[in-house]
Amino acid sequence: MNEDEVQRKRRQNDEENTERRAKLLGITYKDTRDFEQTMPLVPNILQKADMRKNHIVPYKSGENSGTYSFFITSQTPRTYINSLIDKYEEAGDRVAFFMISESAFNVLIYRYDPPQEVVYDDIEIAKEGDSETIQSVSRTLNTVSTDKVFDYLLDQADRLGTSDIHIENLRNAIRIRMRVDGILHPVAELSRERYRIFMGELSSRANVSTASSKPQSGHMQKEIVREGATHLLNLRVEMVPTLYGQDAVLRLFNFDESLLNLDLLGITEAERKEISEVISHPRGLVLMVGPTGSGKSTTLYSILNALNTSERKIITLEDPIEYGIAGISQIPIATNDGGSFADGLRSVLRLDPDVVMVGEIRDADTAKTAIQASITGHLVLSSFHANTTSAAFARMIDLIGVNPVFSTSVRLLIAQRLVRRLDNHKEAYKADENTKNYIKRVLANVKTDYNLDDITLYRAVPNEENPFGYKGRVAIMEQMVVTEPIQAFLRGDAGAFNTRAIEETARANGMLTLEQKGVLAALRGDTNIEEVGRVI
Repeated sequence: MNEDEVQRKRRQNDEENTERRAKLLGITYKDTRDFEQTMPLVPNILQKADMRKNHIVPYKSGENSGTYSFFITSQTPRTYINSLIDKYEEAGDRVAFFMISESAFNVLIYRYDPPQEVVYDDIEIAKEGDSETIQSVSRTLNTVSTDKVFDYLLDQADRLGTSDIHIENLRNAIRIRMRVDGILHPVAELSRERYRIFMGELSSRANVSTASSKPQSGHMQKEIVREGATHLLNLRVEMVPTLYGQDAVLRLFNFDESLLNLDLLGITEAERKEISEVISHPRGLVLMVGPTGSGKSTTLYSILNALNTSERKIITLEDPIEYGIAGISQIPIATNDGGSFADGLRSVLRLDPDVVMVGEIRDADTAKTAIQASITGHLVLSSFHANTTSAAFARMIDLIGVNPVFSTSVRLLIAQRLVRRLDNHKEAYKADENTKNYIKRVLANVKTDYNLDDITLYRAVPNEENPFGYKGRVAIMEQMVVTEPIQAFLRGDAGAFNTRAIEETARANGMLTLEQKGVLAALRGDTNIEEVGRVI
């Protein structure tokens, strides 16, 4: 889904939510998308400051009809609406109000009162060795007005699809780097003065201290307005004191509930059916495994969204809460302040949930509590740090020992990675002999429609739109359904525990490994073989 489609989806969600609110309030709803850019403006009715403050714009003048019409939003104060009614009725005129979305209001108020401000150049990601672009962005950041520099950087990071902003103190400068599609790129160097302004704003919004001698975590939100549509940007802030000052990493979560959908993850129909079958059961343990930044949270939230119906009680325990989802009880767990997932899980089980998500299993107490909950009538979802699904079993047994209860509770493991997706300018080429031998070895015993004696692969082609030849990322997922033969290994009935034997058993039942899934993605042209090697 490209950026334009995402923006249209967000706008559609805003309109649907507004229509529902208008019905509840008994106000006529208006969808302005067809005419908001061409609608004749009605000047000299309201002061621009009043329009911005009260989220209201004139719709039609009543000079000829005797009825003045206004567009309002759910944020328009009732007292202001009443004052307008009194004003026009005293003059013998009528007044009508129509409810529009916040996105529509942003478009219309921009037409009534366009901001008079300097337009700064967009940030560009520099290619390797491109010092001119870095210097250009540095000059821009160092000239943006002090009250705008923080918001400007966040807005630009969101525009670029950045997942992380790194602010690092070097000996002679402050380096800004952004992680785009999993790769960290140098962007600019800040002056010390700009750095202090930026960090002061960050500490205020995220509730962290620039003078702390200990690592800190914070959280903040920012509403992004782009082309008439709005979306909420969640940011997790991590700060740590270093030799030259406070370094910070801002993790960006571009929240859009409509995009948390299993059907948008790019998984096959067979994999989708496996997930659906497992989560349709009222109990069991589902584990997402992979390193930080591999998309585990997005997949878990997509599963939660699929389960989110009025018949189910869903509770999550998170550190911190990354996405807010309507209909789900989400509980923050402050592990830095002594809170624990295990204590939180024991508490919420008294609330009679059907589904519980534990943000991460980090210790034996949490693992045992999650396992116990999963065999007593609860579906438990969680993430776990491991390289592969079979390696996750080894790590779990290191935590809790060989445990027969674990073998009956765990139902599904999903290992995930994110690889960069090639854009439409990709170039086809024939694989050399070494690469063909590698692909044949990886895909041995895997049924494919590809001719492995004449393999076509694809490479990234830098272009004006995408200087690196990639656009977005695609998920590579290894799904292991826990069958009876695998349970036997976990119970110790099949001899000494052996991760290789577990993987071979799962592969015999049709599981494709991360490496196999990555190579198949390269053969499809979703990514290239070098990217598979880098990530998997």
